[in-house]
Amino acid sequence: MKKKKIYEGKIIGLSVYDGKIEGRKVKREMIEHRGAAAMLAFDEEKNVILVKQHRFPHGYVLEIPAGTLEKREEPIKCAFRELEEETGYRAKKMTPLLTYYPSIGYNTEVIHCFVASGLKKIADLKLDDDEILSVVKMDLKKLLKLIKTGKIQDSKTICAVLTYAAKKKLY
Repeated sequence: MKKKKIYEGKIIGLSVYDGKIEGRKVKREMIEHRGAAAMLAFDEEKNVILVKQHRFPHGYVLEIPAGTLEKREEPIKCAFRELEEETGYRAKKMTPLLTYYPSIGYNTEVIHCFVASGLKKIADLKLDDDEILSVVKMDLKKLLKLIKTGKIQDSKTICAVLTYAAKKKLY
């Protein structure tokens, strides 16, 4: 496939690919993204640590903490770093939960979800200048109810929580 870079931004790039797949000429426009890590984090009372974050153009969204991988950063290192930056909590352990493509048809992003445990509050939030968020703690059952009723619409939160609940046979 021949690749033509159209745009390169801080977080994403846009490229057009021309080539052949199974003998057919194809052209694909792809958003290119380094990937992200997301954490389903449980505090000492077994509450889930969430962030209420402003996500333009949708407004405030309740979601699990997550962040973009730095260049050549391992997903698990990103998970530890982002949890601390966005929530002020340090985890003793990150256990892989699932990896998925949120928009497989036109986007290279892959999200690596982890379960964070052994949390300890160690610092205030270390947010980027353009990040607007606050920390929210919630019981897992209430979070499941918000997902089931459509009040949580963030894909990484839905995927991580439902995968965790299915593995633990909670529903």
